[in-house]
Amino acid sequence: MYIYNVTINIEETVHDEWLNWMKEEHIPDMLATGKFSKALLSKVLVEEEMGGVTYSVQYTTSNKQTLQKYYDEDADRLRSESNRFAGKFVAFRTELEIVSERNG
Repeated sequence: MYIYNVTINIEETVHDEWLNWMKEEHIPDMLATGKFSKALLSKVLVEEEMGGVTYSVQYTTSNKQTLQKYYDEDADRLRSESNRFAGKFVAFRTELEIVSERNG
């Protein structure tokens, strides 16, 4: 299993609009590609010197090939939908491979 993690710092001036967009539009659109089995949206509890509010979104996918298909087929289109918030956020992306998982 793989996790496609996107960490976003969003300016407070558009925070509420952005958070609603993420929950109601963007995350459902990501899941609708059929390439991710689930999404987890988390608020980062460390305050950044630059201000704003930071979130992590983790999308779970079955393998590296499926993640590559997302990049090839969907990433440009879905990323462009965030243009309405251009200049109001910074984002970085990380690929993670799940090595071990346990439930308590």
